[in-house]
Amino acid sequence: MTRFLKSSLLALIAGLSLGALAQEATIRKNLAERLPNLPKIDEITKTPMDGLYEVRINQSEILYTDAGGNFIIQGSLIDTKARVDLTEQRLEKLTAIAYKDLPLKDAFTIVRGNGKRKVAVFEDPNCGYCKRFERDLAKVDNITVHVFLYPILSQDSADKSRHIWCAKDKAKTFLDWMVDDITPPAANCDASALARNVEFGKKMRITGTPTLIFANGNSVPGAIPRDRLEKLLAEAHP
Repeated sequence: MTRFLKSSLLALIAGLSLGALAQEATIRKNLAERLPNLPKIDEITKTPMDGLYEVRINQSEILYTDAGGNFIIQGSLIDTKARVDLTEQRLEKLTAIAYKDLPLKDAFTIVRGNGKRKVAVFEDPNCGYCKRFERDLAKVDNITVHVFLYPILSQDSADKSRHIWCAKDKAKTFLDWMVDDITPPAANCDASALARNVEFGKKMRITGTPTLIFANGNSVPGAIPRDRLEKLLAEAHP
């Protein structure tokens, strides 16, 4: 490539970049002026659809607008040729949970056997599926389980979660309740971790319990059977 062509290409790229920045600035300005209650815009990106821009707010909420910020659209953007929900695809990427980024300080740990295989579980103590899952999980060996109490079903869920979190032996109190139906004795302490868990879960679109997160980042909702759990643990720890 000649020096002239290289210079022309660089100039073109620079021009496109400046144009994109100017377009973003226009959208930000107009939306801020016209919708003063709109949360802070995290990012604006062009979508595959001509003239349509993605507006990301609250870390993982997506809106769409035109090039002038004159209209706002809420809903899914579907690629009809590929038959792909681009909005859902984008949300999955935005809310993917890396195992290393889990706030483990807000969980307690149960270790069985050598503990080499790891999984994190978000559970509501009043969730019947969680109880069933814990009874199956009790038969799985050589595992480390990070339990995030996630009280989303009722006030009683929040109360039970607090009693478990504030117990001298969190893991035993939790398993006594989940496996053997022994009600957690009343206990009080700084239980702000529970509110942080709920906030984190909502941000990461954890909408049901149990939700499992494996060491390879694979996230699985629901009380999966023991054989599938073993398969997913093997995939996460080859």
